[in-house]
Amino acid sequence: MQSQKVKTIARLGMLFALAMALSFFESVITPLLGLMPAMKLGLANIVVMYALVFMKRRQALALVLLKAGFSLFVRGATAGLLSLCGGMLSWAVMCLLLSLPTPVTGYIFSVCGALAHNIGQLLGAATVLGSAMALGYAPILLAVGLAVGSLTWWVARGVFPALKRLYPKEGKGIDKIIF
Repeated sequence: MQSQKVKTIARLGMLFALAMALSFFESVITPLLGLMPAMKLGLANIVVMYALVFMKRRQALALVLLKAGFSLFVRGATAGLLSLCGGMLSWAVMCLLLSLPTPVTGYIFSVCGALAHNIGQLLGAATVLGSAMALGYAPILLAVGLAVGSLTWWVARGVFPALKRLYPKEGKGIDKIIF
């Protein structure tokens, strides 16, 4: 039992490091693609999707909280709060999709997670600003969320089936997602 806990903690540590590396990569490439600073590719969210599909929900939640804490530490309180709001809503929506009685497509899973992340961030921004003005940014962020969700689906579609072969007995989520 203790050995399994150590393996899980080590795996979470590696996943968190991967999420931070992907986040750094996104922050470097965003200006090169001509995207606005608030728009990211969502590559770090693939790590949370992986944890939801191949591990347990609480481990994916731990990654969301670690990502938000890291954002708080590196980018400040507002970035940490927006990361937390977006990550929590995205996690909740993806958990809901995994609890449906029928499987969902990886595309729906990924796009719904991306859209929920953007909605969570918009609601967090509206709260921080004390105004609904931030919601005026919604059409742009939702369009970007659709594109980014498609990108993360495309990446996950290539990676997740191979990971299923590596971890065949772990995580019940892989049976709920059709790639």
